Parts: sequence; structure tokens; C-alpha cells
Amino acid sequence: MMRKDLKISTHHSRKVGNRTGRLCLALFLMIGLLQGCTLVGPSYRTPETQMPDIWQQELARGLDKGEADLQTWWKAFNDPVLDSLIARAADGNLDLKGAFARIREARARVGVASGEQYPDLNGGGQTDRSRTSDGLRSPGQSSTGNFYSVGLDSSWEIDFWGRISRSVESAQAGLQASVEDYRDVLVLLYAEIARNYVEVRKLQARLKYAQANAKAQRQTLRVTKDRFRAEIAPALDVHQAELNLASTESLIPSLKIALVQSINRLGVLLGEYPSALHEELGKIVAIPKPPKQVLVGLPANLMRQRPDIRSAERQLASQTARIGVTTAELYPAFSLSGTFGLQSTSSSDLFESGGRYWSFGPQFRWNLFSGGRIRNQIRVEEALTEQALVAYEQAVLNAVEDVENSMVAYVQEEERRKSLARSVTAARKSVKLVSQLYKIGLTDFQNLLDMERSLFQQQDSLAESEGNVTQNLIALYKSLGGGWGEQGLADAEAAKTEPTLGEKAKTYWNKGLDTLKVE
Repeated sequence: MMRKDLKISTHHSRKVGNRTGRLCLALFLMIGLLQGCTLVGPSYRTPETQMPDIWQQELARGLDKGEADLQTWWKAFNDPVLDSLIARAADGNLDLKGAFARIREARARVGVASGEQYPDLNGGGQTDRSRTSDGLRSPGQSSTGNFYSVGLDSSWEIDFWGRISRSVESAQAGLQASVEDYRDVLVLLYAEIARNYVEVRKLQARLKYAQANAKAQRQTLRVTKDRFRAEIAPALDVHQAELNLASTESLIPSLKIALVQSINRLGVLLGEYPSALHEELGKIVAIPKPPKQVLVGLPANLMRQRPDIRSAERQLASQTARIGVTTAELYPAFSLSGTFGLQSTSSSDLFESGGRYWSFGPQFRWNLFSGGRIRNQIRVEEALTEQALVAYEQAVLNAVEDVENSMVAYVQEEERRKSLARSVTAARKSVKLVSQLYKIGLTDFQNLLDMERSLFQQQDSLAESEGNVTQNLIALYKSLGGGWGEQGLADAEAAKTEPTLGEKAKTYWNKGLDTLKVE
């Protein structure tokens, strides 16, 4: 009778164990299906930003409406040397390489966040030999013994409140922001290369004018000395001619210093040593001229074209998702854990069925009191999100200001250049006439000195203005967000789209499910 009762009890315990296993499995499947279906925290929406319909007409005077080719704006100058410098900078610039590395870092962070969606599986084992004291050892029991153990344990957090999903969302938005930062580096880099290249040509033109005027003033000094020796002119004329020549010659070293520094800067921007481009850029070439037609789009285009605005918007999205990550800590966290292993006091019996042990079941953890830490951390994330929104709105305003400043600078400098061109023509004719009059004694030497000095000043100002016009147009292209297309964009997208290990595993899992469905 006792044996029968014992059998009934054993059979009953097995039924209970099977029922418990089925309940655990059902719970596992239910929580898995519900995973991520409840997302706490605000869902992100792109801010609605009101942009002006058109640019100010006065600022845009001289500019044409239409969609400009901003991706390769430097080709509008038709300068092969400039094209070559920009192409080489895309491969060698160190700031660009650093920005690319930050994309890879952000990509890896997405993988870190995505990895929490999958179970943790750990393997382990141990072996030890121990001795039991004589006082605790039973009669006939050996004082020493061995113990062997090997097994697996796993845990899987069920993303019931969307903490992991929000974390992945934040990381993905951060990755997109890093891509926009890469594009912004491209915009700044290409504009800086073009600006410094134009600066080199501008300084060469100014240096050429200075040397030509110094040569002409030396000729004037020789004429004055001849007239002085012939007692036709006073010594004052000689000294004034020397003063004029020395004043012009004193500017030449300063121009050479600035020229060397600009070429050095270009070398560093290309990721090379400063002296690498001196031979290549030593030959004097004309300042690149702006195209006859300069197109500017509508203000609304800045929202999709300026990388800094796009980056600020993605940073706002990333920060918004962090609110949900923190909010999820207010709720219980569910997880599934399990252990399977083998234990034995003999290595030969370790893999026998009698040494198996296992456990499996759901768990939950709920922070019931934290002294307001979690709620205050939520407030922190909300304040940071508000700051990110303000930064985004400020980026939009700064972009509009940048464009309008560049537009007025380009248009007005072009007007100044035209006036200076007329003044140089008039000054050149005046010097020629006054020089002839001085030689025949119909005017005094002071008029000749004044005209020579004025000619040099106007020529120097014209060369500077011609360079400024082109540099202001470069600044306009930069302010419109031009220059992040072609190979640079392809590199950024390649870094962004490289699949993570978690995504690969998810792909294989989905393929497995599709196979099961087909069967």
C-alpha cells in the first residue's frame, strides 16, 4: 500500500512538473509576442519650422532664381587645379577621416544597443579537488574528492515597455547625426580649400602688381636722378621718389609671407606636409572667376541641404528617445532565465544522464523606491530634449542668417569690383599722361608721385576685390550647404549601412521563420 501511494505521488509530481513547464513556455511565448508593443515616453515628430518663402529681394539682386548644382559647385570656376585639390582632400584630409571614424563608432553603438534585443548565453565549467575534515567526515568516507561541472546559462530581458527599442531608436538617430556631421565636414573642408586656393591666387596677383609698380617707380627714380644731376629737378623730387619706391617695396615681404602661409594651409588641408604644394602652386595663375549666372534656391531648401540643420534634427530625435529609455525604469522589468548543465564527482560519469540539472522560468524586477532618482532623471532627459530643440531652431536661424550675409557680401563686392576696375583704367591712363607731361616740364613731380601711388593702391584693391568676390561666392555656396555629394556621400552611406552582428542574426532568424512557413 505504501508503494502504491509512493507511485501515485511520483506520478503526480511529474504531472505538476510538466504543467509548470508548459506554463513557463506559454508565458515565454506570450511575453515574446508582447515584446516592444508598449513604448513608454514620447514618440518623436519632426518639428514644424516656418521658413521664409523667398530671400530678401534687395539681398538677392544680381542672383538668379533656380536650383543650383551645389554638390559640385567648385566646378563652376573651371579651374583644373582647384578640382584636383578638392579631389585629393577627400582622400587625405584628417578631419574627414576622423568624422568617418565617428560614423563607425556610432554604427557600433547601434550594434551595442541592438544586442540587448537578443538573449545572453554563457558557458562555463569548473573542476576542483577538496578534502573534508576528519570531524565532519562520515565513517568510511574518503577524506578527498573531486567535483566536475559544465553547463550553460542564459537570460533574456523582455522589452515589454520598449526600453531597448527606445535605446536602439536613440542610437540609430545618433548614427544618422554622425553621417550629417561627416557631410558638414565635407562642406566646410571644400569651402576652406577653395577659399585658401583663391587666397593664393589673390596674393599672387597683388604681388605681381606690387612688383610691376616697384619696377615702374625705379624707372621714375632714375629719371628723377638724371634730372637732378642735370640741375633740372630739385633734390626733393629724388627723395620723394625714393620714399614712394620704398613704400611699395615694403609691402612685398608681407605679401610673400601671407602667400607662403596660404600654400602651407592648403597642404595641411590635403593631409600632407605644409611644403608639399609650393612647387605645384608656385606658378602664377589668374584668380578664378565666378560664373556668369549664379543660382540660389528657396529658403526651404536649407532644411534638406544644410548638414548642420539635419544633424541638429537627428540629435533632437536621439535625445527624445532617451526619455523613453529612462521612463521604462519606472515599470517592472521582465526577463527569462535558464540553466542547463552536467555535474559529477567523476570525469568519466560527467556526461551521463544522471548528472544533468536544469532550471527555467520568468523573473521580474521592479524598483519600488529610489528616492526620486528615476523621475528626476526623466526631468533631466526632458530638459536636454528641450535644449536640443532650441539648438535645432537656432541652427535654422543661423543658416538663414549665413545665407543672407553671404548673398549681400557677394553682390556688393561685385559692385565694388566693377568700380575699382574703372578706377584702375583711369589711374593707368593718368600715370601715362602725367609721366609724359613731367618729362617735358609741363607738370610738377608731385603729380607724378600721386598718380603712381594711386595706381598701385587701386590695382592692389582691385586684385583683393576680385579675390573677395570669388571667396564670397564660395561662402555663399557653403552657406547653402553645397559640397557633400558624390564620393564623400557614398563613403558615409557605406559606413552607415554596414550590418551589425545582431542584424545579421536577425536576418538568419527571419530566414528560418520563412522556411518554416513554407514547409
